[in-house]
Amino acid sequence: MSDKFDVIVIGAGPAGMTAALNCLRAGKSVLVLEGESFGGQIALSPRVENFPSYRNVAGAEIMDKLYEQITEWGAQTEFENAQSVVKDGDLFVITTDYAQYRCTSVIIATGCKHRRIGVEREEELVGSGVSYCALCDGAFYSGEDVAVIGDANTALQYALLLAGYCKRVHICALFDKLFADKALIDLVMAKDNVDVTYNISLKEFIGEDELSALRFENTLTHAEHVVECKCAFICVGQIPQNEPFRGLVELDGKGYIVADESCTTSCEGVFVAGDCRTKKIRQLTTAAADGTVAAYAACAYVDSVTAKR
Repeated sequence: MSDKFDVIVIGAGPAGMTAALNCLRAGKSVLVLEGESFGGQIALSPRVENFPSYRNVAGAEIMDKLYEQITEWGAQTEFENAQSVVKDGDLFVITTDYAQYRCTSVIIATGCKHRRIGVEREEELVGSGVSYCALCDGAFYSGEDVAVIGDANTALQYALLLAGYCKRVHICALFDKLFADKALIDLVMAKDNVDVTYNISLKEFIGEDELSALRFENTLTHAEHVVECKCAFICVGQIPQNEPFRGLVELDGKGYIVADESCTTSCEGVFVAGDCRTKKIRQLTTAAADGTVAAYAACAYVDSVTAKR
């Protein structure tokens, strides 16, 4: 395999693979680097109902088809983590944990990881009563009792959404207050089927194959507090996977790459797609849309550099 490409895509979720597909269709040579597994977070979702044309499909099925599509178009793929990206003249040098590659343009699509709460069996119960996305999974628990663990805007937005079709929504807050916008707090407090419990720390997921309850400890009194629920939506933040690119592109205070709908970064020739950039909505469809936009921008950049050589 050559070590020089027109475009290197870092990340193989829906944004990265969509970017690769569009670059390949434009006749560019493409390498896709992925440090963990192809498909991103959506591949872990057992049911996706908000992707156009599918009433109900596993996230892994969509991602498997996308992976087959890019490989059929000639994408080179490597399971390697990008450690650094350095601009060298009109090329970029990407150093991974195994090799070095050169390219004319880079598309960063590393996505985010939901911050884990760090309690035993958390990973085991993902898809069976543990979720990080009410937009993705909330409707599956219509008529049931659910819990939202968190105290900021996202947690309250999830609670409001869930209150529309769940029997009861329990907001479980670690501190003695909510750290959300006042307007959101007012809306939550006005809901008859939403309650808030303060000063509780999660200690245990209860249930065998599926979640049935949560065991908390009061942080002040140390008393046990049990919440019976079918699903726990964990909203304790996200972690963008952008640390290797600090100094190459501008990051905001939370570590997201600064870019608008053009997917253009502060470094000429570097583009960004998906959840790792600054944006309001992070879903499968918006990730794929970013991938398309970033790909066309990268291809135009490659063409401009090639014309000057």
